[in-house]
Amino acid sequence: MLGNEDSFISHLIELRSRLMKASIVVIVIFLCLMPWAGTIYDFLARPMMLALPEGSKMIATGVITPFLIPVKVTMLVAFIISLPWVLYQMWAFIAPGLYAHEKKLIAPLVVSSSALFIAGIAFCYFLVFGVIFHFINNFAPKSISVAPDIDSYFGFVMTMFIAFGLTFEVPVIVIVLVRMGLVSVEKLKQIRPYVIVGAFVIAAVVTPPDVMSQLLLAVPLCLLYEVGLLLAPLFVKITQAPKESESV
Repeated sequence: MLGNEDSFISHLIELRSRLMKASIVVIVIFLCLMPWAGTIYDFLARPMMLALPEGSKMIATGVITPFLIPVKVTMLVAFIISLPWVLYQMWAFIAPGLYAHEKKLIAPLVVSSSALFIAGIAFCYFLVFGVIFHFINNFAPKSISVAPDIDSYFGFVMTMFIAFGLTFEVPVIVIVLVRMGLVSVEKLKQIRPYVIVGAFVIAAVVTPPDVMSQLLLAVPLCLLYEVGLLLAPLFVKITQAPKESESV
């Protein structure tokens, strides 16, 4: 009984240590970026500013909003930059429960997860935002002066970034589920029609109500699901190869 309690406490201490290491890196990067917080927000707002009529600007309705929102954006950028380190700390925490040959796969999983999440954000920023904002501003009646609030804009951007970042993680999620034996590739292929329907439902909820925006989320989700189905058997074969060779 005492042994179980000691093991649980040691796991909590290890988790706290990993969280501290991840947080420190995020905070250090955040502090280094703070002098350019305004420039970073201007970059984030660029897709909207390009869609607005010439001479238009965003507005800030709160007293401290002009300071608070750029700070939040800078924290978001700091987290994205430090994402590989944060994911490494997560994988390192669960590493003791893995086989030796599985531990060697931590680096590829961390790199691929980070790259895919950042790719999803980049896809959203450089392609999706342009489509969405032009559609919204072109649809707005001429009697309306479009002047988005920076707080609302930040909330919308965060939602979209998370949605597309997680969407691009689908191949990794599929591979991990198959490798852990929670579901088979055959089962995932059988539920493909439900995944497609779910992708369009999620896209309809997350994105604005225009067909193009919904397609830009739903189609990549479906394609990345298929990529996961293709790569999962190969990943399982590679990770099981050492065990098979040992048994021989």
